[in-house]
Amino acid sequence: MVHDDKTNAYDNQAFERRDGSIDLQEPPAKGKNGELVGAVVSGVKVLTPEEKREKISIIKNIIIISIAFMFLFTSYNSMANLQSSINKVDGTAALSTLYGALVVSCCFLPSWFIKTLKVKYTMAVCMLCYSTYIAAQFYPQIYTLVPTAVILGLGAAPMWSAKCTYLTKVGARYAELVGDDKEVIITRFFGVFFLFFQSTQVWGNLISSSILSVGINSTEKSVEDLEKCGFNFCPWDSSGNSSNSTDSDEPPKWQIYTMASVYLVFSLLSSVIIILFVDPLSTFVGKETYDATADKTGVQLLVATFNHMRHPYQLLVIPLTIWSGVEQAFLGADYTAAYVSCGLGVHMVGYIMICYGVCDAVCSVSFSPLVKIVGRVPIFVMGFSINLSIIITLIYWSPNPEDLPVFYILAGLWGVSDAVWQTQINALYGVIFPGESEAAFSNYRLWESIGFIIAYACSTVVCINTKITILLVFLVLGFVGYFAIEMVERCGGLKKNKEGKVVTLDQLVTGKYE
Repeated sequence: MVHDDKTNAYDNQAFERRDGSIDLQEPPAKGKNGELVGAVVSGVKVLTPEEKREKISIIKNIIIISIAFMFLFTSYNSMANLQSSINKVDGTAALSTLYGALVVSCCFLPSWFIKTLKVKYTMAVCMLCYSTYIAAQFYPQIYTLVPTAVILGLGAAPMWSAKCTYLTKVGARYAELVGDDKEVIITRFFGVFFLFFQSTQVWGNLISSSILSVGINSTEKSVEDLEKCGFNFCPWDSSGNSSNSTDSDEPPKWQIYTMASVYLVFSLLSSVIIILFVDPLSTFVGKETYDATADKTGVQLLVATFNHMRHPYQLLVIPLTIWSGVEQAFLGADYTAAYVSCGLGVHMVGYIMICYGVCDAVCSVSFSPLVKIVGRVPIFVMGFSINLSIIITLIYWSPNPEDLPVFYILAGLWGVSDAVWQTQINALYGVIFPGESEAAFSNYRLWESIGFIIAYACSTVVCINTKITILLVFLVLGFVGYFAIEMVERCGGLKKNKEGKVVTLDQLVTGKYE
């Protein structure tokens, strides 16, 4: 807990509320210059000099952590986007392995890491796990990419858990200092963090495209090459590598080494920033604790995760959650390879992904207030309609360099729809599983990771027409499941037993829920 022994000014008996105002009942202490110290004047809490310094220090740490993650994911996201183009088989196999390791990591490692290393050094050490994967790009073979992908996957969950713990606890302390609502402050801090984080698609892809564009001549793709792109693309085809094309899909080694060098420096710098400039969490909250360790062990959380699948809503929302992973992986691995790299050249992947990242970031910020105005259902319908329209377009449209705006439009619209899924599926889990957030969000991470695994595992073994069919199936099943949840809610919700708990599916079947 965060300074539970301290009393909020609004609960102090020295203050009384009259008609919504706050009046001083006892003379407040005064500082050396005569200012009021630690008091509330006209509803505003006046801070002591020490509290002011602590407030500024908290803001400084939030910004530093955000910058460190921006450096880290500027390197990782950009390199991951290019794997299907520069390391077609081994790169996508490694990404599939990565998400498998992430599933295991989510269940067992975060609490152990944070208990052992504390929050600050958990972030710093786990960031180095990303550096091993970036370093493997200097010699991208299956025996270098897969082991480092496993290391990255195992380090990812503790790192994100540590980050969330830090932001949540200092947010609570900041709210206590300024006398504001804790939820509002924590939400604001996460908003600052994701403002930096969402910009990584822009900076990283700008770097990769600038490097890969060096020495590229604006030559046209041959008709034979273009016929193998888009819906007709298969990963084992050598599209774009005919003797008639000087724009090979395989960039020169010096370009890959240059990108890997820049990204490796960025990833290492992120860990250094955390170590040198971030204050330990104990600076603000006293003795560090990790809430999850007090509740469930890794095995208990795993059991709770699978037990939660008995909830009817969880079964209905699984296809939509898998879709969230599948659609992200499809854009990063398959759209970039089958449409952008094949139709335009690998040097254009970064520019197209910048468009996707900007649209995703802007819409992610915009949709939360929009939901308050129009409701959740229209936003989900919009996301479904946009993705369905894009999938139909991908089936019938043949990539051609002359259609350059189409590449950007499709990526931008995909960013709009991805913003729907990333913001609203998270919110949906919180709404339909009240009081069960731990097991519910464990299911969310599990099924989204399975979606990534499905997409990356299929990436090198099936053609794009099969992948688009898989996309369409999960999109339709996901939306049907979501719509069923909304219909049940409008009809009064799920059946509950005498204790007020939702009747699970097996209890409904056997009738043993009284």
